Amino acid sequence: MNSASPDDLPPGPGGLPYRPCAGVVLIDAAGRVFAGHRIDNPSDAWQMPQGGLDDGEDPRAAALRELHEETGIAPELCEILAETPGWLRYDLPPELLGRIWGGRYGGQVQKWFLVRFNGSDAQIDIATDHPEFDAWAWMTAAEIRDRIVPFKRQVYDAIFDIFRAHLADR
Repeated sequence: MNSASPDDLPPGPGGLPYRPCAGVVLIDAAGRVFAGHRIDNPSDAWQMPQGGLDDGEDPRAAALRELHEETGIAPELCEILAETPGWLRYDLPPELLGRIWGGRYGGQVQKWFLVRFNGSDAQIDIATDHPEFDAWAWMTAAEIRDRIVPFKRQVYDAIFDIFRAHLADR
């Protein structure tokens, strides 16, 4: 599940490559974590901001870009506190293979960043040009874990273990 580089991985499910991605564990002053309710998922799925890297894009820059695109939060309101030491990955379940990301990927390999939000809740706006969330909330890591899609749970557990000292439910 952990890799030094996305390029170190063998092909994923269905012989498909992994999609390189950056993710953000955004915390408030109390150590609660931002979670958004997925607009495109019929189940009650929540997740943290994340998204694919553009060609040649630095993962840190991608994380802040994705955070802004999904939440409206300006990078100057954020402070990157830490990052995962390697890349974490998950495989898509068989029922999703070929159905998302144009059928090009078998899962994601992700670099995660712990980011402190230094703004106010009024500066969060999920009604973006291409909305991914229809609701958001500050949650504990345990609350998020209970609300994510099952195939991402192992990665979220690893992320929360790495950043545990900064989280409200440490």
